[in-house]
Amino acid sequence: MKFLKNNICTILAMTFIFSVAMIGDASAATVFDTAISKLSKLFKDTKSVLFVIGGFGLVALAFQAIFGKLKWAWFAALALGLAVVAAAGKVVDYAVSSNDGGTVTSTNYDDSL
Repeated sequence: MKFLKNNICTILAMTFIFSVAMIGDASAATVFDTAISKLSKLFKDTKSVLFVIGGFGLVALAFQAIFGKLKWAWFAALALGLAVVAAAGKVVDYAVSSNDGGTVTSTNYDDSL
């Protein structure tokens, strides 16, 4: 029992590696393709909600900053954060795309809302 307690992470890692090796390339590819498409849709939907809430927040912070109730730095931080969220999809596509003929392909993330 002490052996299992001390080596549980190693045993789980070996089991995972063995199961991935036994699954085969075809079924693993379909599993990962499904996961990629669902995560892409989740990111797109989450981004839409963030833009709506962030837009209202941006307007509210702008009014407060104009009337001196809030620092302009907070307004700029929210605007910069929304810009980072807007560019995240393209950054991920650029990072995973392969132009040298490798096996990695672009996720073709649809950035249109």
